[in-house]
Amino acid sequence: MKKAIFIIFLLSAGQIFSQSDFKFFFKLSRPIKTWVIFHPFKAKKSLRISLETNKVADSVAKTNLLDKDAAGGQVDAFRHAYWMARLRQEMGKSAARSLGKAHEKENYLTYKKRKLEDGVVPDEISSEMDLFNNDQGLKLTRKRSKTSRNSLVYRIVNAIKSGKMKIIKKDKKGNFLTCNGKTISAEELKGKWKNNKCLVVSSEF
Repeated sequence: MKKAIFIIFLLSAGQIFSQSDFKFFFKLSRPIKTWVIFHPFKAKKSLRISLETNKVADSVAKTNLLDKDAAGGQVDAFRHAYWMARLRQEMGKSAARSLGKAHEKENYLTYKKRKLEDGVVPDEISSEMDLFNNDQGLKLTRKRSKTSRNSLVYRIVNAIKSGKMKIIKKDKKGNFLTCNGKTISAEELKGKWKNNKCLVVSSEF
């Protein structure tokens, strides 16, 4: 069954993917590969939007619009919300949401391999934050919406500042805190998918 689906993917995608694209495909994680197989005509578009999202988030991080924190902070929330909003604009809500979920499955595999994502090892609370912010991003636009990218940026920034998204609680030095405000040591976090990090509203930083 899986082999048959993959052959269909190759036949259907052959007209829109180059040889270099196929090499890139084989480097993807299993969850993302599965998404590509079921969305072959949206895969290339999703890659373009993903690259666009990283550039826009990096640009926002260099301004004073948000907290400059790309690993659990407002910029992290922005990146996920913008990614989902742009994906929904161009390919619809269902495909966008399923790609977001595939990405979080990928993060769990990254954790299992003890690899880094945005400079830190992924964990459960980060995944919860991402999924929540993904859903908020999906609410900010519609498929084929004519909302400009600049308007979308400010729409998301305003949503973050008004507390409609989630970030991870930290102190001014960037140390993770429990919901009671206790500093969590690096040793307490090391190698743990579940930990005592705390999600707070995105206006709290």
